[in-house]
Amino acid sequence: MTERISVIGLGKLGLCLAACFAERGFKTLGVDIEERVVNSVNQGNAPWFESGLDDLLVKHGGKTLRATTRHKEAIEQTDVTFVLVATPSNPDGSFSNRFVESALRSLAEALRANPKPQHLFVISSTVMPGSTEASFIPLIEKYSGRKLNQGFSVCYDPDFVALGNVIKGFLRPDLVIIGESNSEAGAQIEAIHHQMCENQPAISRMSIVSAEVAKVCLNAYITTKISFANSVANLCERIPGADVDAITKGIGADKRISPHYFQGGLAFGGTCFPRDTQVYMAVAERYGVQADIIHAVDKVNHYQNQHLAETVLRELEQVENKTVGVLGLAFTPNTPVVVESPAIKLIAELLKHDVRVVAYDSLAIDNARGVFGSAVEYVESAEACLEQAGIAVLTLRDTEIKKTVENFAVLQPLTVVDCWRMIDPKTIAGKMKNVVIGRFQA
Repeated sequence: MTERISVIGLGKLGLCLAACFAERGFKTLGVDIEERVVNSVNQGNAPWFESGLDDLLVKHGGKTLRATTRHKEAIEQTDVTFVLVATPSNPDGSFSNRFVESALRSLAEALRANPKPQHLFVISSTVMPGSTEASFIPLIEKYSGRKLNQGFSVCYDPDFVALGNVIKGFLRPDLVIIGESNSEAGAQIEAIHHQMCENQPAISRMSIVSAEVAKVCLNAYITTKISFANSVANLCERIPGADVDAITKGIGADKRISPHYFQGGLAFGGTCFPRDTQVYMAVAERYGVQADIIHAVDKVNHYQNQHLAETVLRELEQVENKTVGVLGLAFTPNTPVVVESPAIKLIAELLKHDVRVVAYDSLAIDNARGVFGSAVEYVESAEACLEQAGIAVLTLRDTEIKKTVENFAVLQPLTVVDCWRMIDPKTIAGKMKNVVIGRFQA
């Protein structure tokens, strides 16, 4: 039974993974090159916001979850090491392995100097298919002086979590995919998941390269589903009486479709979906396989951002107050992350047209300020945003924003662009103009 686990890379996913291991009874060592992050973890403080992370670090930080900057300690103090570091995108859309390789080299060098008979390396970063067998395993062999499945073994165990819901994603996943260099290693990782998971997810064990391909394919399929729902929403805007939500809910009940990630609205954003779409196309091109569907997904997603900007600019022509209020800056609720956010892309387009933008988000203002600086005015509440706006764009599915808009006392003409059909039209009828993405406008 595995008792001690190390996690290399205490980023937005790796730290959550380490905290979940500690929560489920493992003595966990986190390794990161940033002393600020290491000190924060050891003091029981979250270095950034992720729902539920604060509580886990208060409970375990500096206790059953300890952090260090020294890779050597992972080899000395644990027998299973998860590597979950960043894999930045290259210009051609593929992933760079340089951080994974750097971590593995340090670990392998420490393993060379250690008398222990075995160590299990688990790659959890999203990588290009073929990376583990072509690059990572030979690298470990070279710097450890050992042979695969003799002095060490390797598994590929990708995460399937989403920012804003990472803790729940690790503790209650729908699925676990394990690529294994041998059956003993795969069984060990499966046992770790059985202990960590609060539910009973579907666990699939397979070859390492199959697991690498599966990770890329899952996100590509989800983005295909999102883009189809967005295409349906665009269609409904042209057909009087058509309701995209009624349609997706109705046909989503079919088990061949399912309702998850099937709600027309804005483009997908974030740190995973856009780049995983690009990497699928890069993998297909590398192996000489057509990827027309995913190219279409990418095209639809770019169009959704363009469509939102065109909608707002069109409405702007009809109002006297030319200030646009953007309510919601993150790419998804419950996170401060603004990477590839539709709201950020909208603001960038509005600024090109010299539009005054006032913005609000309960979590993401600091990150948005890092993008736009003083070009955008930031306010501390949704109500303050509405007070200054001639057009208010609701880009985030957020309960606070919904309630504020529905209860807002309108003192000047206001147009609301409801990107997710959150607002009950009856609550604002007669008070403000309601423009709904995905619904026909007379």
